Amino acid sequence: MDGYKIVYRGGEGEIIEKKSRFIATVCPINTEEDAVSFIESMKKKYWDARHNCHAFVIGERNEVSRCSDDGEPSGTAGKPMLDVLLGAGVHNVCVVVTRYFGGTLLGTGGLVRAYSRTTMAGLENSIIIEKVLSHRIKIHTDYNGIGKIQYILGKSQAMTVGSEYTDEVTVEILIDRDFSEALCKEITEVTSGKAGIEILEECYCANADGEVIVF
Repeated sequence: MDGYKIVYRGGEGEIIEKKSRFIATVCPINTEEDAVSFIESMKKKYWDARHNCHAFVIGERNEVSRCSDDGEPSGTAGKPMLDVLLGAGVHNVCVVVTRYFGGTLLGTGGLVRAYSRTTMAGLENSIIIEKVLSHRIKIHTDYNGIGKIQYILGKSQAMTVGSEYTDEVTVEILIDRDFSEALCKEITEVTSGKAGIEILEECYCANADGEVIVF
């Protein structure tokens, strides 16, 4: 895949529905073992709650997905939670929604809405980033060409991850694979072919609050 969304930092969300308290806790995961471990930790943390329902998806194409109603009527908790994750297009994520029963039955529709809303609240309070399939490129140029190259990079989607100034200038960038060919061509044209361009690798990268992350 050229790109997909993941949770960079999990968050929490909470709603109150007819005196029942619903708490969503979101966590990034990579394996089913990660999910099981996280779910167990939430059950220990909220040991006194009536329910700790969960849903998780793993893989670039959601190859693994699981959910549990944890004692709620079938299809009223885990499935709506899973539907929210799939609808948001987020991968490699687990959410546990804890319910402290408030004494009033919500009915099937009320439970579905409550668990869906709480899951959405948890995602809204998480940091979600997009992993983009990119090329890591190294550019070599003399000092006459660096100004032109910096101008091109400034108006492109490229992220500069390093630079070195010696007898020549070396700049290392990350750019969406779909745009790398056009960028390299433009740099070659403006420097009359004097810039050296080397594609080092293909990798996933993301921008999280200004920080470049390579996967």
